[in-house]
Amino acid sequence: MSHTREEKLAALGRVIDTLDILRVKCPWDAKQTNESLRSNTIEETFELCQALMNEDNNEIRKELGDVLLHILFYSKIGDEKSAFDIADVADALNDKLIFRHPHIFGNVKADTAEQVKENWEALKLKEKGGNRTILAGVPAALPALIKAFRIQEKAADSGFDWEKREDVWNKVREEASEVHTEIERGNADRIEAEFGDLLFAVVNAARLYGVNPENALERTNRKFIHRFNHIEACAKARNRSLRDMTLAEMDVFWNEAKASESTPASDPEA
Repeated sequence: MSHTREEKLAALGRVIDTLDILRVKCPWDAKQTNESLRSNTIEETFELCQALMNEDNNEIRKELGDVLLHILFYSKIGDEKSAFDIADVADALNDKLIFRHPHIFGNVKADTAEQVKENWEALKLKEKGGNRTILAGVPAALPALIKAFRIQEKAADSGFDWEKREDVWNKVREEASEVHTEIERGNADRIEAEFGDLLFAVVNAARLYGVNPENALERTNRKFIHRFNHIEACAKARNRSLRDMTLAEMDVFWNEAKASESTPASDPEA
């Protein structure tokens, strides 16, 4: 169902009014601070991501509402501190969108998504007066896998990238070899460091081949969970404990689960 612009603005106005009332009359809402909300914001964001991965439009709508509540809540707290309000947030966003899209609102030419992205990164540096480093835009609190991907994307946008993407596999093999070397030496700290280098190289390879490593790993996580749950269910149906089963027995159930999946024909060994 599509709403008119006036209906959309009215709906936002209603939820802002409701939050204003709750902030005064509800003991829980009244005591919230930026810090107390922060962990919940992270949780709501991940729940939205889960709904997006499931392509569940009803859940996406609900989770977007939860994320919107947090945006409005932080803006309300900012208003109470006379620092900013939701209008300032919206205006700042609108100004940023216009500034970073000169190919739409200005005279800059950009005919491809790649050109738009290059302009976007250059404009972000310009916003900081040229003093912002290229990698400063990667949030320090990002999970390591996503962080590695974003670091590599930004470095590549500046021209620091492999001349031929096939060359990355030499780096992956080199890092895997160094992991084995450190394992043989038995130095725990060096083993961890080399595993980090190997993972970083694999993330780089994924990027070069147009694969988002976070999505790829989550896909494998979900596949593993499905197959392992099948093994567990089969064991319970036979009044067996997984610890009492042999790997060969578990492999039978694993392969049953794998056979039940709609695996692409080009991926017979997944």
